[in-house]
Amino acid sequence: MQKARKQGGFTLIELMIVIAIIGILAAVALPAYNQYIIKSKMSEAILAASQCRTAIAETYQSVIDSDLPDGGDWGCEGSGGLTKYVDSIETDSSGVITVTTSGSFNDSGADSKTIVLTPYYTDTTKMSSSNWGKQIFKFKCAAGSGDGVDAKFLPGSCK
Repeated sequence: MQKARKQGGFTLIELMIVIAIIGILAAVALPAYNQYIIKSKMSEAILAASQCRTAIAETYQSVIDSDLPDGGDWGCEGSGGLTKYVDSIETDSSGVITVTTSGSFNDSGADSKTIVLTPYYTDTTKMSSSNWGKQIFKFKCAAGSGDGVDAKFLPGSCK
């Protein structure tokens, strides 16, 4: 008498369950992945402001008798598509840097929005024209008011 051979492998229902699980995971993972991609691109916008941060810090430390530049005269501003993700960089008279993103993010929460970097000379006190000769403690990064970048797209250094 011959023994019956048992077939190995997966049944159709098992394969359908695996495919359903993969579909659910993909539906959850893709939006999160897109958000991480935009965050990484947003880091370039923050990095583009580093030249301004350096210029403003050096000027505050070396200026004599409160002769700080006017807004737009710090020597680091630019416009007209500075990088793929940065459209313009502007400054005001106290050294606040405003970075305007380009339309290359393909998301309404990040396209043509602003990020503001504000200089502080203590943890809670903003720099002003009366703080000449003092060292900048840090730049605080945040979404611009009104047309700012969605907070979910700001890199970790801005939170």
